[in-house]
Amino acid sequence: MWPKLPQVYLQDSFQSRFIRMSLPAPPRLVDLASQSLLKDQALAIAALEVLPMELFPPLFTAAFAGRYSETLKAMVQAWPFACLPLGALMKEQQPHQEIFQAALDGLDVLLAQEPRPRRWKLQVLDLRKNAHQDFWTVWSGTRASIYSLLEPEVAQPVKKRQKVDSCRPGPKQTLAPVEVLIDLCLKEGTPDESLAYLIRKVKQGKGLLHLCCKKLKIFAMPMQNIKKILKMVQLDSIQDLEVNCTWKLSTLGKFALHLGQMGNLRRLLLSHIHMSAHSTPTKEEQCVSQFTSQFLRLHYLEELYLDSISFLKDRLDQVLSCLKTPLETLSITNCLLSESDLTHLSQHLNVSQLKDLGLSGVNLTCMSAGPLQVLIERASATLQDLDLDECGIMDSQFSAILPALSHCSQLMTFSFCGNPISMAVLEDLLHHTVGLSKLSHVLYPAPLESYEDVRGTLHLGRLAHLHARLKQMLQELGRPGMVWFSANLCPHCGDRTFYDPEPILCPCYMPV
Repeated sequence: MWPKLPQVYLQDSFQSRFIRMSLPAPPRLVDLASQSLLKDQALAIAALEVLPMELFPPLFTAAFAGRYSETLKAMVQAWPFACLPLGALMKEQQPHQEIFQAALDGLDVLLAQEPRPRRWKLQVLDLRKNAHQDFWTVWSGTRASIYSLLEPEVAQPVKKRQKVDSCRPGPKQTLAPVEVLIDLCLKEGTPDESLAYLIRKVKQGKGLLHLCCKKLKIFAMPMQNIKKILKMVQLDSIQDLEVNCTWKLSTLGKFALHLGQMGNLRRLLLSHIHMSAHSTPTKEEQCVSQFTSQFLRLHYLEELYLDSISFLKDRLDQVLSCLKTPLETLSITNCLLSESDLTHLSQHLNVSQLKDLGLSGVNLTCMSAGPLQVLIERASATLQDLDLDECGIMDSQFSAILPALSHCSQLMTFSFCGNPISMAVLEDLLHHTVGLSKLSHVLYPAPLESYEDVRGTLHLGRLAHLHARLKQMLQELGRPGMVWFSANLCPHCGDRTFYDPEPILCPCYMPV
């Protein structure tokens, strides 16, 4: 048996261990060496010729943090990897404008060199702040994981060189451009100095610098300014486009030609397009055709979000007929649609890959439930998320679509808040969907029986009782894990009240 240690010894041992754990980790030797080298600019730049590639990331990080502009500029020229993920570093440390410009200047010098340096590796300057986030922090980890991040995605096969008569001058070798990857967010306000400087460098690059953008968001900005910026962007690099502008239909028509050049677009969100009161029907039709015809060129579109689009009514078929590929997501929200639009949607939309369907805010009160039932039935093999919030669906319409819902074997979430549904129909819904093994979340409106008056005032006691009844039914049917929430808008403030299992109330229901 070990001898019993004195209490004082145990306390001292614990305190010393606590002090050791609370002290900051000592700097690594490589960090100390980097800081020492950077103090001599000429020596640091000369050392890049023989510096092992493993030491470039820690030295670059130290130069970036210490604002050693000239050294940073030289390091960009000597960067030994295919990709320089500068954006991830900029996310961790807010860069001084001078440092960002130094990095671009280094790229500028690199592109001007003919022949290109022997150690030339750089192919991509990545300015996206959410890409390669772990590169700068895990360099001390395995080398293989780092290389896999920064090497080209696909190695091209080496072609056998043809014999060339040494006396004849061969054709001048075409220099491969360097790509600059960036996520753009165009909006009015303070001018973005970094973006302006980058665009100036692209203009001066004479085709050797390609500005590529995978995600583009457009907010309020004059169309003239948008066009100037997009003129510098490789439009076929854009995969995700969000247009969150209050545009007139005529403005959308002017933008349409740019949309058609985004041949690799995967996701498109378009919101708040309205028709001018002074526009003629002929002009409207021309603008709509300019826009919809661009879908013929979007061969990879997977997700389409249309929100508050005023021209859709009686023209939805015009949009859908131009889609070249089956969508995975279709969201049409807060739009006016006619029954013929819904019929066309149900009969002609390619639903072979449809996973998410949203019709929130589309008024279906006066429409037949038939088209919606057909649409859900056709998509039942793939549909995972269904959103029918605020559609004004009545009991009779909801009952009509229940059989189709029961066939949605892949359904995981279903939301239909803001619809005037009775408790009886909610219970019927539960019986129809309890067999859907993947359905885990249902967001339902407070049943009609839980309101005190026609103004929409909730009786919390009734709501609690009805909600408990649904939970008990789920327990009895063997699906206690299926989560049901009730959610409805407060008639006074517009906030939602959630209930699972206790109410999460809006301020109007909170005691003073």
